[in-house]
Amino acid sequence: MKRNYNDPVYAKWRLMVYKRDKFTCQMPNCKCKNNLQAHHIKKWSTASILRYDINNGITLCRKCHKEINGHEEQYESLFLEFIRN
Repeated sequence: MKRNYNDPVYAKWRLMVYKRDKFTCQMPNCKCKNNLQAHHIKKWSTASILRYDINNGITLCRKCHKEINGHEEQYESLFLEFIRN
């Protein structure tokens, strides 16, 4: 299933993630509030049951999101720890 960023369900999920994270990048040592993106902790493509679960999302700025691209699994436990606190 291809992601539709304009889908109202997806938009609501993204907004809920941003609100929980106070519209701030959650990467350690980065508190950027601009160019935010909602990152799926467990991949969109492989965890379809978690696609719209707020606990499977974390706010990252575009720069941090790009830095973890291709290394997402290495960050899963760190991001899951952040959202549980």
